[in-house]
Amino acid sequence: MTAQAQQRAPAVPRVDALLLVLALTAASTSGPLIAATAVPALAIAFWRNALAAGVLLPVALVRCRDELRGLTRRELRLAALAGLMLALHFATWTPALSYTSVASATALVATQPVWAALIARLRGEPVALQVWLGIAVAVGGAVLLTGVDLQVSGRALLGDALAVAGGAFAAAYMAAGGEVRRSVSTTTYTTLCYSVTAVLLLAACLIGRQSLGGYDVDDWAKLVALTLGAQLLGHSLFNMVLRSVSPTVISMLLLVEIPGAALIAAVLLDQRPPLLALPAAALLLAGLALVIRASSRAVEPSVPVE
Repeated sequence: MTAQAQQRAPAVPRVDALLLVLALTAASTSGPLIAATAVPALAIAFWRNALAAGVLLPVALVRCRDELRGLTRRELRLAALAGLMLALHFATWTPALSYTSVASATALVATQPVWAALIARLRGEPVALQVWLGIAVAVGGAVLLTGVDLQVSGRALLGDALAVAGGAFAAAYMAAGGEVRRSVSTTTYTTLCYSVTAVLLLAACLIGRQSLGGYDVDDWAKLVALTLGAQLLGHSLFNMVLRSVSPTVISMLLLVEIPGAALIAAVLLDQRPPLLALPAAALLLAGLALVIRASSRAVEPSVPVE
């Protein structure tokens, strides 16, 4: 066997490869489902987290009861902070889909790895030169994309801004969650985080007088599909395939969500972005790919929340 063959990464098991395809498909349905659901944006965000917490809570109480009792104040504070950041992520990105296209919103919220690198730098962690190059390319693509949307309408530009904010809050959520998960299991952490997020979004809905019920059966079905798909199935399967696939590879594969969501929106919602948006999105994707590939262990690959 040659040295090149020995250094070659082990093949991904066929089962895990199929799980990755299923997880990517589930994640890609998030944007189109939200855009197609005739429910207030904050209410969508609340219900997907409340339903997910409702599924996870009984499991956590049965399997992780001792761990829940033994959580330290620091772990609880960090989990609550992660829940706050996740609530802010959903409170910005979900409404973005009401203002701009699924393709633009999905592409701009995917700037999460860029924000993750910037947060790492603010925390005093080293950031490689190639990461800064990738950030510059990604920002150029984002600026070009928002410029195209500005030609469409000021409303679309507002949606772009909300999507970018959603990416920043998602990166902050991952930074806080990464600290919690050093000592807390995924089941316990996600249960706490989704519960805090649901409570905060419930408060936002009540203050904003958002309708939390009275929806059509079709809309309830979409909320359930969103919860089971992007909120639970996608994330659970990504966590499962970490046994054979590195986080960096998964982060790269998650960029497929951008064209995947755009394709689903084009077929089901008849949302076809302007032609100039295509090279802008391609430039953004190239920049994000550079950021993820160049990220060292100090800048942990960032996985999207949708």
